[in-house]
Amino acid sequence: MFLLRSLFAIVSIIVLSFSSQSIALAQNNPLKERLIVRFASQAGNTDKFKIRQMIGAFMSEKIDKLNAEVFEVPQPLFDKLLDVLKKHDLVLYAEKDNLAFALETSNDPYLPNQWGLSKIRASDPGESAWNYSHGNSDVLLAVVDTGIDQNHADLIGKIAKNKNCSSSSTVDDRYGHGTHVAGIAAAATNNSKGVAGTGYNVRLINAKGLGDNGSGYYSWIANCITWAADNGAAVINLSLGGASSLQILEDAVNYAWNKGVVVVAAAGNSNSSSASYPAFYGNAIAVAATDSNDQKASFSNYGGWVDIAAPGVSIYSTAPNHTNKLKIYNYAYLSGTSMATPFVSGLAALLKSAGNLTQTEIVDNIYQNADKIAQTGNYWTYGRINALNSIKEVSVFTPTLTLTPTPAPTLMPSSTPTPSPTTIPSFTPTPSPISVNPTPIPWWCRIRPQYCQ
Repeated sequence: MFLLRSLFAIVSIIVLSFSSQSIALAQNNPLKERLIVRFASQAGNTDKFKIRQMIGAFMSEKIDKLNAEVFEVPQPLFDKLLDVLKKHDLVLYAEKDNLAFALETSNDPYLPNQWGLSKIRASDPGESAWNYSHGNSDVLLAVVDTGIDQNHADLIGKIAKNKNCSSSSTVDDRYGHGTHVAGIAAAATNNSKGVAGTGYNVRLINAKGLGDNGSGYYSWIANCITWAADNGAAVINLSLGGASSLQILEDAVNYAWNKGVVVVAAAGNSNSSSASYPAFYGNAIAVAATDSNDQKASFSNYGGWVDIAAPGVSIYSTAPNHTNKLKIYNYAYLSGTSMATPFVSGLAALLKSAGNLTQTEIVDNIYQNADKIAQTGNYWTYGRINALNSIKEVSVFTPTLTLTPTPAPTLMPSSTPTPSPTTIPSFTPTPSPISVNPTPIPWWCRIRPQYCQ
């Protein structure tokens, strides 16, 4: 350790011994790089103060829960400073703060109405997930995105909390993406207005981690994730991603998971097997997009690291009722893995509402009850989500903690069923759909064997 500190002292002298001309150049250079520093647990306040002095740059924000700080460093000094910090024994790690982007592709309005809800059997003129659960308003689903329209008729009563982690001056959505995502997950349902949300009665947390231009630093997103986890989120939706990994982002996902939160993230829209972060992390559900025929969306990422699929082509949902960068208004169609992700998040929130399940149990339920559509095992591991299968098993399991199914509820949602689309291919079932009846070895037997003995 003595040698390491000595090395740090020598390199620090090198950094601090730039000529006055070099320092002036750095100070006058308008280009800044954002530097994330996570301190080691043994670093005290005095140690942190000395490290800040050595960095000598503006500290823009903290990620308190992860003992990390973000600095804006002049570009000419960045690489050398980063190298010094990586060698410091009181710095757990230092890394460049990267940008993530909202993941949507084209606004291609050829689908009337919300075909995705019917495809996953959340809503259906016959038996559907909503016959078994309308969700619980005490269950909170956090949308870390570009913000949510604060006075949209289909969302105004659903937003429980707001947080702005970005550089924007408002928690409102000036880009358009976050409002669309929020509507898919949890728009007001059965209110005779607009669209329905997958989570029905669950409420939203608006955690604005992307700016008004549709992008945001990983540090903003990490702050939003940890804040949402600390403020009651049962599910966190991340319809965003970047091409590179940062430890701070993975730490934030792990922080949420360790607090019992289900984290759901978009797989990306580059039509490749390349990883997208945070979806690639082990404690996040990675979501691919499918079309109305249960085929992989042309733009969707895929591969062994992708867990599940959900509808993501021409998805109809809420849009800001004011000017925004995407130029969508009130209700609109968007496509992308960003649109597929909130279907999964909404289902996770429904499962949390239906039974007091852990995050592990919820994730396992979603995986095991998915429809094994074509390319399952190739493009994604478990299939396309099936809300009816998932909710029925929880409804069977939760009331009695036995294998005896309870009678199917007779109450039906009072809302008018969504008309069947007329301009898209018919919804033909998959060649070998999974039965909605309990399997011989139900999912809960794998995680709660005491109830199956």
